[in-house]
Amino acid sequence: MQKIALFCFIFISFQTFAQVNIKWGQKIITRDGTKLSATIYLPENQNDKLPVIFTFTPYNSDSYHDRGMFFAKNGYVFASVDVRGRGNSEGKFEPFVHEAKDGFDVIEWLAQQNFCNGKVAMWGGSYSGWNQWAIAKEFPPHLTTIVPAASVFPGLDFPNPNNIFLSYTMNWLTLVSGLTQNANMIADNSFWKSKYRKMYESHDAFETLDETVGNPSSIFHNWLNHYKPDSYWQFFTPSSLNYATLKIPILSITGYFDGDQMGALAYYDKHHNFGNYATVQEHHLIIGPFDHAGTRTPTGDVGGLKFEEEAILDLNKIHLQWYDWAMKGAKKPDFLSKKIAYYTMGEEKWHSAENLQEIGTKKKMLYIDSNNGKANSTFSSGNLLPIKAYKSEPDQYLSDPLQINPDVQDMDDSDERYTNQTYSMQILGDGLVYHTLPFTQDTKITGKVEMSAYISMDVPDTDFYIELYEIRPDGESIYLTNCMMRARYRDSMTEEKLVPFREIIKYDFKQFSWFSRQIQKGSRVRMFLKSVNSPNFEKNYQSGGVISKETEKDARKGIIRLHHDETHASVLILPIEE
Repeated sequence: MQKIALFCFIFISFQTFAQVNIKWGQKIITRDGTKLSATIYLPENQNDKLPVIFTFTPYNSDSYHDRGMFFAKNGYVFASVDVRGRGNSEGKFEPFVHEAKDGFDVIEWLAQQNFCNGKVAMWGGSYSGWNQWAIAKEFPPHLTTIVPAASVFPGLDFPNPNNIFLSYTMNWLTLVSGLTQNANMIADNSFWKSKYRKMYESHDAFETLDETVGNPSSIFHNWLNHYKPDSYWQFFTPSSLNYATLKIPILSITGYFDGDQMGALAYYDKHHNFGNYATVQEHHLIIGPFDHAGTRTPTGDVGGLKFEEEAILDLNKIHLQWYDWAMKGAKKPDFLSKKIAYYTMGEEKWHSAENLQEIGTKKKMLYIDSNNGKANSTFSSGNLLPIKAYKSEPDQYLSDPLQINPDVQDMDDSDERYTNQTYSMQILGDGLVYHTLPFTQDTKITGKVEMSAYISMDVPDTDFYIELYEIRPDGESIYLTNCMMRARYRDSMTEEKLVPFREIIKYDFKQFSWFSRQIQKGSRVRMFLKSVNSPNFEKNYQSGGVISKETEKDARKGIIRLHHDETHASVLILPIEE
């Protein structure tokens, strides 16, 4: 009996053995003679020429073995290629510099191989989401479709979202230093946390962070010199003319907790603003309850939030259906019946729409007010009310760059990019707190929150951080969205204007992350406003100088006042979906 069981096990094992052939270390020669290394996955016993799916990665091609096996088992050739200077590819790795032209060369090489029918698509997320857009702007003739997920937008969301540098920048630069993955070093979160706190508590200049972590980096210092979205960063992404010239279908994917949502939606918006009508109609967007890694492999638990099974999309299946449609003439995925698919948390349902503008069109105006300027704690908070304040004293808090906050939450290092450092940053130290009245019925908030606030201060600069939560009737707190702004960039991300002494200025906060959540009847929305003061971010010492060079000696304490009276109607605007 035991022998029969063993035989059955062996028989089943052989029946399920992968029907895939692999060509490892295939060399692809670029126009300047640099040899890039590819791992190519082919269906076994392939007789016909097939479309090729290609990912271009700085994280070593072996990272995508599972994807290669999946696509090769389902009728595609898959090529995982190390970018220049990484893995087994020749040359020097310079982030964002070479991928556009190298990727063009890879696509045209793949299209000429005897296993390819001339159609090449791309797959990947994060850095490999960005380089799909970068390669697409070079217009390789055989590129058929791109599927960018969690796409980095250099100079916009990484390494300096809203012109505020991330400490994670050095974590990522260390991950891609040298030729191989430095996975164990990057996984040592306690090491990175201790180094970031050392710089934070010692009040060292942010520009010394590379020395602090033990990896002196010319790239880091070059990026610090380009601290706003200038021509250096603009070179790495499509121009308005590039968007207008694109003629391939695109599937974009991002998430409510994706640290690169800002970048992914920027590409989507720019393509819709500048692209030709026919191509824009074939640009689809999936946005759901995903963190950064979840834009490729969704899970039902994100940062402690639990989601129903319906939220956990089989993205491999959707990708396969998309490629079958774009390259084999099959039907478009049913899930993409309209241009946008989005998930409403709390309601736990997927919805679809033709454009972002038709979602959350009703605006709920919540005016900021307080009881004689008292809004400094959750137990003595201000209000968010449907009527404007009349005679109301401003609220204020002390922004002290030398204040050392208690320990903040660890960064999530489960993926090659941070999951969302900004949403996990706790509100610590001085700040302002406001609550709505309890909601009288279940209410969907879908889209981007906005806030217009009248603020004065006695320092020439500061960094603002706003965060929203749903507070359930039982006291449970559920994160919704956040926004950061450096005061000197209040009117333009490219032009600095220091803040006049104690002048009341209107600040329009429009960079909140996009989300959809059904607020439960009886819940309230809580809003925090404070200055950024965390080891995870470049510290603004509020002197008005070059921030990456500032230290303790430059620090200036500031009184930040939020005004709300008959002539200064500070207001939070919620996008309500009916």
